[in-house]
Amino acid sequence: MKSVQKGFTLIELMIVVAIVGILAAIAIPAYQDYIARSQMTEALTLASGLKTNVTEVFAQDGSCPTNGTNGIATATDIKGNYVTSVTTAGTAAASGGCTIEALMSSTTASKGIQGAKLKLTLGNADTGSNTWTCTSDAAQKYLPKACSGGSGS
Repeated sequence: MKSVQKGFTLIELMIVVAIVGILAAIAIPAYQDYIARSQMTEALTLASGLKTNVTEVFAQDGSCPTNGTNGIATATDIKGNYVTSVTTAGTAAASGGCTIEALMSSTTASKGIQGAKLKLTLGNADTGSNTWTCTSDAAQKYLPKACSGGSGS
């Protein structure tokens, strides 16, 4: 009578464990970057929510509004799970110059973006078609696709 092999050999199990380990080593950093990018998206969303208010004040007064004026909440009142504050400021110029800056939390945000800033800057106001430029001191890999002005890899 022949005996039939049942189950896996030790070598087969070790190979499977090695493959799973290699896949995890690749997947975990990519997942962490994805989480950081989603947290930076919160910053972009909160900052973008103020574009209309800032544009309106600039169009009427030719000045850049600050937090706590013109119906804009204080910087620390505009916050999220990963964003500490959103500040409006800037130096008014014919072309724009107003800024909206979101500050990432130094405790709840992912390690690569703790304390990072995402800034929207008003431009082209003198031509009648306002544009907003997005820049950040965070690495480009952490920024949402709508924001292309990162500090590098």
